[in-house]
Amino acid sequence: MFEGKRIVLGVSGGIAAYKAVEICRRLVDAGAHVIPVLTDGALRFVGRATFDALGSERAWTSLWDDPHPIPHTHLGQSADLVLVAPATARVLGLYAAGISEDLLTNVLLATRAPVLVCPAMHTEMWEHPAVQDNLHLLRSRGVHVVEPESGRLAGGDVGAGRLADPAAVVAAADALLADGSRLDLADLRVVVSAGGTREPIDPVRFIGNRSSGKQGHAVAEEAAVRGAKVTLVTTTGLATSAGIDIVRVDTAAEMEHAVLSRAANADVIVMAAAVADFRPVQAASRKLKKVTGLPEVVLEPTTDILAALGAQRRPGQTIIGFAAETDDVRANAAEKLTRKGIDLIVANDVSAPGVGFEHDTNAVLILSADGAALEIPLADKRAIARAVLDAVSTTRSNP
Repeated sequence: MFEGKRIVLGVSGGIAAYKAVEICRRLVDAGAHVIPVLTDGALRFVGRATFDALGSERAWTSLWDDPHPIPHTHLGQSADLVLVAPATARVLGLYAAGISEDLLTNVLLATRAPVLVCPAMHTEMWEHPAVQDNLHLLRSRGVHVVEPESGRLAGGDVGAGRLADPAAVVAAADALLADGSRLDLADLRVVVSAGGTREPIDPVRFIGNRSSGKQGHAVAEEAAVRGAKVTLVTTTGLATSAGIDIVRVDTAAEMEHAVLSRAANADVIVMAAAVADFRPVQAASRKLKKVTGLPEVVLEPTTDILAALGAQRRPGQTIIGFAAETDDVRANAAEKLTRKGIDLIVANDVSAPGVGFEHDTNAVLILSADGAALEIPLADKRAIARAVLDAVSTTRSNP
């Protein structure tokens, strides 16, 4: 959605301003025309020359540094999107109060384009009632917010307030720019699974895998943006947008019950979760100790949820599976597609750099039951989700 779009990238004065450099680069690489607007505070953390070089035009820093008599209205009226990252408590407060203190706040008040703010600040500031009240007010006016993450902050402590990952910010901007023609899943009931299951050995240990759930969550978010009524069955604690129905599970058995109990009413089912193939027959009630010798762990197979979905599908239902492979990706995926009796399979080579488990990026091969194949090169997982759901729409329009 970025090709030819004019995006004002507002950068305010916080340590997270350095991440705006990556956001700017990603937007430009995706085809956007990016106009950086830096506050005086931002210039204490990042240099104007960096944004001059990476942006689509030179960075703006003042109401008075250009011959244009009214730069704020020019920028605000010509923008397709105004994105503020990081958005400090100061900028949020000024924007909520309608105070035009500098070029950035003037642009925010002078635009009718969608506005996306990405707060970043210390935990105590983020949790302050005044900041939360300002965000509530801005949301009520239609401003979109990418909430900060929890993690290591400036100063060394850990908590909520860290600027969202640049890939997540760009994905949110892309979603905002999506036009009405992309509501191709409107009113469809979509069930998505995400994350890796954990099969307990004892109260401490489990059999698991490296799945982060990021790809499944990206599919759920994209489906919701495209109008679907989404239920996300997930083993992770990743944040999700309002409106997505979340079902938290842990084991393969819990995943099986949550998905199969909802399958009959679903129009589309996307099994992006990495479900364990085996589990211990019986988990120990107490932690197993080394001093007692090598324990014997007897395994049994778990239910093949994807095959069960294919076997019990109802007319008009579309089922999508995922296949994490390390070799013979196309052959293994094609065999799985046929054996499971599903419509599409999304395969990736998880041994390749930047692909699959734990990464923010992925590269996939999408195979369909009618013989079509589509390779998607390395991209962020939201872009992969978009390609998967495009394939779903194509499949449903050509039954």
